Amino acid sequence: MERINTSGRRKTAVARVYLNPAEDGKATIIVNGKDYTQYFNTPTLRYKVEQPFKLTDNEGKYSVVANIAGGGNTGQAEALRLGISKALCEINEEFRPVLKPHGLLRRDPRMVECKKPGQPGARKKFQFSKR
Repeated sequence: MERINTSGRRKTAVARVYLNPAEDGKATIIVNGKDYTQYFNTPTLRYKVEQPFKLTDNEGKYSVVANIAGGGNTGQAEALRLGISKALCEINEEFRPVLKPHGLLRRDPRMVECKKPGQPGARKKFQFSKR
């Protein structure tokens, strides 16, 4: 099997994911040149990255190299999760019904709302003064 190349996005984060079969049973996840446990330092974010492998029973079978740009921690982790899910579906279409009910094959469309003129933020208003 050759290298699978996919991308995932969330908010303003873009992840380019390269999935290879693990060599000698040593599966690694490298994000921007670092191990993912160093790059994503909270257990919640690590869980999000590992989720597609756990749901499809592929833990330790594939190595991932990812380049991520833009966004914050959560957006980057979820972009990586989407990229890994798409790559697993390219490998085997039978993973699709497993991943789809958990929402791992859909790009989350929520974005930050624009700030409005004459206001401090998108929804916030300045304090009202009657006199």
